[in-house]
Amino acid sequence: MLHAVSLEPDVPEELLLARLTAEEKEQILSLFSRRIALRVPAAYLTGRAWFAGLGFRVDKRVLIPRSPIAELIESEFQPWLDGNAMTRVLDVGTGCGCIAIACAVHLPHVRVDAVDISADALEVARINVEEHGVQDRVQVFESDGLESVDGRYDLIVSNPPYVDAPDMGSLPEEFRHEPVVGLAGGEDGLDVVVGLLTHAGEYLSESGALIVEVGASRPALTAHYPRLPFVWLEFARGGDNVFLLTADDLRRI
Repeated sequence: MLHAVSLEPDVPEELLLARLTAEEKEQILSLFSRRIALRVPAAYLTGRAWFAGLGFRVDKRVLIPRSPIAELIESEFQPWLDGNAMTRVLDVGTGCGCIAIACAVHLPHVRVDAVDISADALEVARINVEEHGVQDRVQVFESDGLESVDGRYDLIVSNPPYVDAPDMGSLPEEFRHEPVVGLAGGEDGLDVVVGLLTHAGEYLSESGALIVEVGASRPALTAHYPRLPFVWLEFARGGDNVFLLTADDLRRI
C-alpha cells in the first residue's frame, strides 16, 4: 500500500491517518489483485525489498532477500567474530547483493567481494552497489562458487541454492517466479554447499569463519559430515538452519 502511494516504510505516523484518493485506491487494489491472482511475490510487484534495515532493488533476475543472516550483519557478527578485526569478506551467491552491501554498510572498514554464477543477478547487484554508494569497497564479479576468487578472507558468508529435488517439486506458486538457479541445490540440496565446505578453508584467514544458510537441507548436511562441529546459530527475530564453522574446523574435512 505504501509503495502504491509512493511512501517509504518509515512514513511519519500522521501520514497514515490521511485519506486516500480514488486513484490511489485503484493503484492499491491493482497491486493486490496481481498478488492474489498471479501469486507474484510482493517484492516483485514493488521492485523493492528490505534487508538489514536497507532497501534493495529486486526483480525476477534475483531471489527476494529474506535470510536471517541479516541479523548477524546488524550485530557485526558478534559474539562469533570480531567485526572490528575483519578486513575482507566474501559473499558467495550474492544475488541482488544484499548480504555484501549490508556488510559494507554495517562494517564500514571492510572490503567485500560479491560473487554469483548468474550474470543477470550481477546486473541487479551492481545497481544496488551504486545506489548504496559502496562501489569503492564492494567488488562484484562472476564466479561459480569459489572458482574465480583470490586471496584470503576473514569471513566467507553464503545463502546458496539449497532446495533439494523433492522440495523443488512442491514449492508454493510464489517461488515459481524466482530464478531456479538461486533455489535448486541438486538431489539432496547440497551441490553448492559441499563445494563451499571442501574449498573454503583455502580462502579463509587463520582466524576466519564460514557462515552458510542451508534451510531444510540441514539433516542431509549433518549426515554427510557427521564429524564436523557445526555451530547452528540462533536468531532473536526468527530463522534457523544457518551454520558457522571456523577455519580450523574446515581443516578436518
